[in-house]
Amino acid sequence: MTKDTDVMIVGGGIGGLVLALSLHQIGIQCRVYEGVKELKPLGAGINLLPHAVRELDEMGLLQELDAVGIRTKDASYFNHHGQLIYREVAGTAAGYAWPQFSIHRGDLQMLLYKAVLERLGPDSVVTGHKFVSVTQDSNGVTATFKDPDGNPLPAVRANLLVGCDGINSTVRKQFYPHEGDPVYSGLTIWRGVTPHKPFLSGADTIRAGWMDVGKLMVYPIRNNIDAQGNQLMNWVATLQRPQPTSYDWNGQAKLEDFFEPYSKWKFDWLDVPALLQKTERYMVYPMVDRDPVPTWTFGRVTLLGDAAHPMYPRGSNGAGQSILDARYMTGCFKRLGTTEVALQDYDKVRVEATAKVVLMNRANPPDTVLRVVFERTGGKRFNKIEDVISASELQEILDSYKAVAGFQIKELAKRPSMV
Repeated sequence: MTKDTDVMIVGGGIGGLVLALSLHQIGIQCRVYEGVKELKPLGAGINLLPHAVRELDEMGLLQELDAVGIRTKDASYFNHHGQLIYREVAGTAAGYAWPQFSIHRGDLQMLLYKAVLERLGPDSVVTGHKFVSVTQDSNGVTATFKDPDGNPLPAVRANLLVGCDGINSTVRKQFYPHEGDPVYSGLTIWRGVTPHKPFLSGADTIRAGWMDVGKLMVYPIRNNIDAQGNQLMNWVATLQRPQPTSYDWNGQAKLEDFFEPYSKWKFDWLDVPALLQKTERYMVYPMVDRDPVPTWTFGRVTLLGDAAHPMYPRGSNGAGQSILDARYMTGCFKRLGTTEVALQDYDKVRVEATAKVVLMNRANPPDTVLRVVFERTGGKRFNKIEDVISASELQEILDSYKAVAGFQIKELAKRPSMV
């Protein structure tokens, strides 16, 4: 059986599409196989931190990001009374050579999808191919697929296979068959997007409250969406909840499921109840991750992104780590060819790096700032934040996360390109 491509990519999400663009950049043939019949812009807002934007810039996508996203100016932390705890500038304003973007996940995926079709050709993404299994021999891999109705499709042959098929990865399950469900954090997330007037700097990423009383994240992801100058505002509400009996990654919710803890959050800079009430569609997700595993690589098969290291969405870093995976893997191929040795190099570096981020997101993500202040004040108002926590301690918490996640300003500036 002849090889259909050199690198077979299973999954057309952010990680899989970035990998395809990266491999094309260095002249490696690849093809993306996606289970759904049609790729559509799903999800809500995400943040792309400077270390991820650097990689997209090196692929020539900065202009496209500017067209659909917002360059984040600052990140602010408030208690649930609306009192400012701390604000730090972000992106180029903080001294990075690359900006930070707040963007709709669907806009980013469609941007990448369009770029793949334009650069690699219309047959570079094959939809309606749901992965079933993979076998391998000394010359390559053979993957089987079925269509959305469950009918078998012709097998696909390649030199290597990369599983980019998300937190419920079928590729991963073949190598970790007894792993079970993702690990529930005890927290449930509700999300939505809605038109809203700009507030504060107009490009601020807001974190407010804490889990005991409700945590809220709010940031704009599109500018000037109508004649009134509204932005598309993304919000994320997080509350403590018992473990659900099942996980629905496309779950729909009702306002009353989570509204009450936020019903009195009326700040001089934002009317939170009004923001939540005018949202038309509510999405609900359990906050889950998976315990880090010792390897993602099994001969000619490896994992990438959420298939490899799903993490809590608390450090604005999930999509970014997928992008770094793709770029580092491409660098390995550039040095060592599309070989098992290259996959082992990728595995050695990225398994360790992302395990640290997964564990940091559990223990001390950036919103640790909110927890510390809540605990020290007992959830009450403060007179001066300096009486609760010093600016240096606040900055130390945030800097420790940047160090683990790999986007400290000086270190990122001096790091050579991954590809």
